[in-house]
Amino acid sequence: MLETLDAAAVRRWCGGGLAALRAHQHEIDELNVYPVPDGDTGTNLVLTLTAAQQALDEAAAVTGEALDTPAHGSALRRMARGALLGARGNSGVIVSQILRGMADSLAGSVAVRGGELARALRSASEAAYAAVARPVEGTVLSVVAAAAEGAGRISSDDLVAVARAAARSASEALARTPQQLPVLARAGVVDAGGRGLVLLLDALVDALTSTAPPALGPVEPPASGESTQFGYEVQYLLDAADVGGLRETLGRLGDSLVVAGSGDGVWNVHVHVSAEGIGPAVEAGVAAGRPHRISVTPLEPAHGAPPEAGPRRAAPVLPQVAVAAPGPSEPRGAVVVAAGDGLTALFAAEGATVVGRNPSVREMLDAITGSGAGSVVLLPNDANTHAVATGAAREAEAAGVRVSVVPTRSPVQALAALAVRDPARPFADDVIAMAEAAGACRYGEVCTAQRDSLTVAGPCRAGDLLGLVDGEVHVIGGDLEDVSRRLLDRMLGGGGELATLVLGADAPAALEGTLREHVTHAWPFVELACYAGGQPRYHLLVGVE
Repeated sequence: MLETLDAAAVRRWCGGGLAALRAHQHEIDELNVYPVPDGDTGTNLVLTLTAAQQALDEAAAVTGEALDTPAHGSALRRMARGALLGARGNSGVIVSQILRGMADSLAGSVAVRGGELARALRSASEAAYAAVARPVEGTVLSVVAAAAEGAGRISSDDLVAVARAAARSASEALARTPQQLPVLARAGVVDAGGRGLVLLLDALVDALTSTAPPALGPVEPPASGESTQFGYEVQYLLDAADVGGLRETLGRLGDSLVVAGSGDGVWNVHVHVSAEGIGPAVEAGVAAGRPHRISVTPLEPAHGAPPEAGPRRAAPVLPQVAVAAPGPSEPRGAVVVAAGDGLTALFAAEGATVVGRNPSVREMLDAITGSGAGSVVLLPNDANTHAVATGAAREAEAAGVRVSVVPTRSPVQALAALAVRDPARPFADDVIAMAEAAGACRYGEVCTAQRDSLTVAGPCRAGDLLGLVDGEVHVIGGDLEDVSRRLLDRMLGGGGELATLVLGADAPAALEGTLREHVTHAWPFVELACYAGGQPRYHLLVGVE
């Protein structure tokens, strides 16, 4: 048994961990139930550790480093770096951060005994939590936190004793994950990523207690594909100095977000998005720095298709995303409140940071500071959000950021405001121009009444369809197409040259065609722009300029 960690033990650990993950790959794949049905955690972890192993092998081939070289720090860094660059999926990236946290902690240690290992595991836990936008207990995060806590409770400086305590605590935490996540309890399983980490910690114990090289078994075929509301996995490496704004943007675009750094300005970005979110997810990377090694992978194979062996491949039918080299940093920013994949993509294409519906002051403030801009305009898009936007503006100004609020009441007004934004103008003049454009845009909405009420258009009952103009009910009916046409007539009857329609998440596919035909015949001189906004609650948003 070793008294201190050396490079040979690091190599044995990597090889042993890879062998264990390969042996249990299918088992881990079958455990996936959270946060979305994800049938390939085992495969992702195998691929992650395979890349780590390759990095160690390549370094040995280039430098001729002997297996008994006591350069534990450099070996751990190579292992962590390889894992980061080759990581696949949410759990793979988190594990790469666990390795990075350990490598960072142990880099300056002359000898690694029990105390140093305990501190390294604590650093690993902190790095894992920091990499996840919305940490959830009952996952691999809980398991690594328990491992760090268990290691810290050991009074001995014995390296093996601390490693065993960490592995034991991790196993106990894994058994508790169904108590922390009801979805695991209902399925009768433990967390998949946590199971993989327990195998890695057991492999660490084996590496410290045996000098025999591990036997690397064959890779099992992955389980069948997953099904999720966010049907595509976007992943890329990113060269960037700061990713605060990127985390915010991607957090609103999708799920299973991990942004993990290598410590030298390279980040591994992973997020699950809808088809409409693919472009904005990559564009967010372009705005933050230089993305490369971009991959887009469907999370669910075609119906009846057999599962593929090895890593999943991007579907050839996906839209192509052109990635341009980033230009000079923009000193100004815009923060917009919106909901829906389509609206989010529209605003992101205009260079805006999007925060979700009904945000807090903190959420808006984080979006302001995360933009990295010295001057920011806020577009709240709801009368109930104006006070929140004003509070966030005050807080940001106290921190040295210049902020102005344009009191938009609808996303269509924000689109009009952003269309006239011109960074060549002085900021104050630009804000005035945006406010004028928003004010010149009348806005309408079609929604379902939630309760009985008396409106300016007469009484309505819960379930009726309402057409609102500038916040007031003007149309009441029972048919969506009829109410939408009447609303357009009411708005265009007051004059207008451009009408913008934003279709909601539950709008029928035929609605756009019906409204286009109506405008063509009834209002032939009006230019019409239609977008799939995907917004909840409002079946249709209308802007008339």
